[in-house]
Amino acid sequence: MPKPVRSLLLASHPGPTAVVTLVAGVLGFGLSYAPARLILLMAAVLAGQLSIGWSNDWIDAGRDAAVHRPDKPAARGAVPVGAVRAAAFVAAAVMVVLSLLLGPLAAITHIVAVAMGWAYNLGLKNTPVSVLPYAVSFGLLPAVATLGQPVPQFPAPWVIVVGALLGIAAHFTNVLPDLADDRDTGVRGLPHRLGARTSGYVAFACVAAATIILTYGPGPDPGPALLAGLVIGLVIAAIGIVLVARTNTTRVLMRLIMACALIDVVMLALAGQSTAL
Repeated sequence: MPKPVRSLLLASHPGPTAVVTLVAGVLGFGLSYAPARLILLMAAVLAGQLSIGWSNDWIDAGRDAAVHRPDKPAARGAVPVGAVRAAAFVAAAVMVVLSLLLGPLAAITHIVAVAMGWAYNLGLKNTPVSVLPYAVSFGLLPAVATLGQPVPQFPAPWVIVVGALLGIAAHFTNVLPDLADDRDTGVRGLPHRLGARTSGYVAFACVAAATIILTYGPGPDPGPALLAGLVIGLVIAAIGIVLVARTNTTRVLMRLIMACALIDVVMLALAGQSTAL
């Protein structure tokens, strides 16, 4: 792969982009999407996430360069900022087209979700409500899947709450390793105002709450698989909370939060049709 292309892909935040696309695929699979429609759903979500990731690196290129971020291709000159900006707008346009193919309700919902991601990049990240775009975007993701069916259905309220909780956890988790650099460049979102320790508590509390809701949201009598997920998820969250109180090793905390989130994704797949009304 040519180096400029590789650098452009790295500027898209490939990790979070892949995870959100996978979650969309899990939702579609649980709703028994036909293969072609499942690919369309995942492609639409992928395009939206690419646009958010590229817009982030384009908008923050100057700030990232000021603190010498080696993981930011645009900031270190590995790819022109203009190319990243153009890629963000192209991906956004593709997202709109693909979302419309899922139907008008799914398209409107997805466009709002992606617009919240752009709003975060354009300035909300520097406010006390920096968590709002994450909560709204992740909360709306299940609705994109349920409304994108051939016969649209509204999502069950519990799955929207789960999405929002995972979005809040994702926000606090993403920010943890960059708190110092962000402070140096004047970023003052909610995690920066609360501090690393409180942010860690919030992230683990959110994934624990999401795990509990995932267990009992589909019905009052969860099966063995959901109960096993509940136990494992809560144990990991408890370990994480103890570590937050004792250490500042953000990388370890991030891995634990990601492990909890992965368990929640598996539980989401098991929930299947119960994610829709």
